Amino acid sequence: MTGRGDTRRDAGDRQGRQARTAAARLYAVQALFQMEASGQSADRVQSEFVNWRIGREGEDADIVSAEADQALFSRIVDDAVTWQGRIDQMTDRALVAKWPIGRIDPVLRALFRAAGAELVTPKTPPKVVIAEYVRIAQAFFAEGRESKFVNAVLDFMAREARPEAF
Repeated sequence: MTGRGDTRRDAGDRQGRQARTAAARLYAVQALFQMEASGQSADRVQSEFVNWRIGREGEDADIVSAEADQALFSRIVDDAVTWQGRIDQMTDRALVAKWPIGRIDPVLRALFRAAGAELVTPKTPPKVVIAEYVRIAQAFFAEGRESKFVNAVLDFMAREARPEAF
């Protein structure tokens, strides 16, 4: 028999898990951005994030980075690298012809690659992927234009990658 305390603990566990998966997605976008900007390998960047960023205290003692689901973080980065050609082609088809993926903001490019990695593998429902990455876009871009743009592009990509989910 479960009591009221078990229900609260379950809700707290669920919230903690959601926070760790959200952090893993955010870190994956940052890692993909760093890989492109610096030309570093996925292994090197993942190692840096796991050893020096995820869940670590910064130079300012008040800044502590979020704990993250490291398995999800690694899977997203690895799948984004493995499936980058397919993901970039899906993204290009979702974009206006005059704005191929090479011309868009590099943060958005990293975001589309991370989200695309989750869309090409059927582990997470597409609507969850879209909602999570729209939240990440809102964190990076103060204006609402980018989050609406991200929503539209990811919706197109999700319908192409997993039409059976719609």
